[in-house]
Amino acid sequence: MGETPRDRGRERGLFSLAELPPPLITSLTARSVELFHDPAAHDRPLAGQVAGVLFTRTSTRTRTAFTVGAVRLGAAPVTYGPGDLQLNTGESIPDTGRVLGAMLDLLVARTAGPLDELRRLSRHGRLPVVNAMAAEEHPSQGVCDLATLALTFGDLTGIRVLYLGEGNNTAVALAHGLAAVPGAHLTFATPAGYGVPEDELRTAERRAGTVGAVVEQIHGLAAAPRNVDVVYTTRWQTTGTVKPDPGWREAFRPFHVDEALLDRWPRASFMHDLPAHRGDEVAGRVLDGPRSLAWTQAAMKLPSAMAVLEWVAGLHR
Repeated sequence: MGETPRDRGRERGLFSLAELPPPLITSLTARSVELFHDPAAHDRPLAGQVAGVLFTRTSTRTRTAFTVGAVRLGAAPVTYGPGDLQLNTGESIPDTGRVLGAMLDLLVARTAGPLDELRRLSRHGRLPVVNAMAAEEHPSQGVCDLATLALTFGDLTGIRVLYLGEGNNTAVALAHGLAAVPGAHLTFATPAGYGVPEDELRTAERRAGTVGAVVEQIHGLAAAPRNVDVVYTTRWQTTGTVKPDPGWREAFRPFHVDEALLDRWPRASFMHDLPAHRGDEVAGRVLDGPRSLAWTQAAMKLPSAMAVLEWVAGLHR
């Protein structure tokens, strides 16, 4: 039998930044910066709640950030690895959602499946769910990135970002996040065939047009902007994916960020969501150099996770 309206509730939680109104994105960004400066600037809003933390894919920063963030906000976390739930033995998403919803107050999840799995867990479990990375988008990374930019530059109005490399789930979150910032200019420079998905790009472009922002995509560095505030890259081999073209590295090689490339924009900072493969997408001298924000970005994962959890806790009530 299929789903019926009686079997499910409405979705609640963080699934895509494209679904959040710009003022909420701004609020989450500002709150992340506040918690970065003062991790104790809260009244333990998750006290008495139980937070499920389900990761069926590898994670260092995101899993640690949401687990520690839940503890610091007063929740008791229950963590699940890739082999812990009966999903592994064939139990359905709806049945799993119903059981988790009967016992948990919220769920943070990174699964091996598409974003729709997380939506179904929320509907059938009648509980808020945080997308801690799906194939389509990594929205909590987007909040972290905006907060890192706000910490570094202050007012983000007119911020100029050049993203190099694969148009992956981090890129999608960045597109939807910066599309909500007035006057922002985001350029994706991606290898042909490895760009931001067209539907996601069009969605971001439409929102950007409402606030005077620009989201664009090019496939070569000759057309890159002359002036940018940030050069951003991610690992070329996205977690949990395999590229079909055995010669893909040749297509990506021109987008390698070394000192010579970064010096095209002498005032630009560098960002990377980590993990990094030195020698592939970035040179070690750039990643560990004085213009790198990557380690601040990594530290921002915790306060941005806390900001998201605070907001989601409000959805539970």
